[in-house]
Amino acid sequence: MAMTLGGNPEAFSLLVARYDRAVYHLAYRTLHDVEEAKDATQEAFFKAYRSLRTFKTGAKFSTWIFSIVYHACCDRLNRRKRYSNEELPDRADPGAGPEREAIALDEARRLRAAIDALPEKYRTVITLYHLQSMQYEEIAEVLGLPMGTVKTHLFRAKEQLRKLLGVQGVAE
Repeated sequence: MAMTLGGNPEAFSLLVARYDRAVYHLAYRTLHDVEEAKDATQEAFFKAYRSLRTFKTGAKFSTWIFSIVYHACCDRLNRRKRYSNEELPDRADPGAGPEREAIALDEARRLRAAIDALPEKYRTVITLYHLQSMQYEEIAEVLGLPMGTVKTHLFRAKEQLRKLLGVQGVAE
């Protein structure tokens, strides 16, 4: 980011390459639509580039870009009248046996369906915490929420996942 701010436009393309997948993943988990997620991802990077002057020196680029894409997704959700239930393509371990692979795919589908069934505020926190490995502070900054609210949303999301999946515990 320092190189980008220093006037090297090629450096921004390195940031895009590094964060594109994670930004898309958050957009997809929020929007449930492949094309809209692609558009939101592109829009977020475009907005970030246009707003480079607002980036706070010393801040994390990941937190900043996640905040931008999250707000872009919220804007899209506000404009949308219905939700899509489209899923990500399944990815299986080529080294696993057919039975193991089938079990893993079934578990992944169940988990994805359970996460998708959560209210948007819980789904977003779970995605940022577990799938993007963000800390509470970063999530609070991305979502513009107090830390206590983030912790409460995460706790409630885990409780709902436990109920939906019928398990005693969800990975911390």
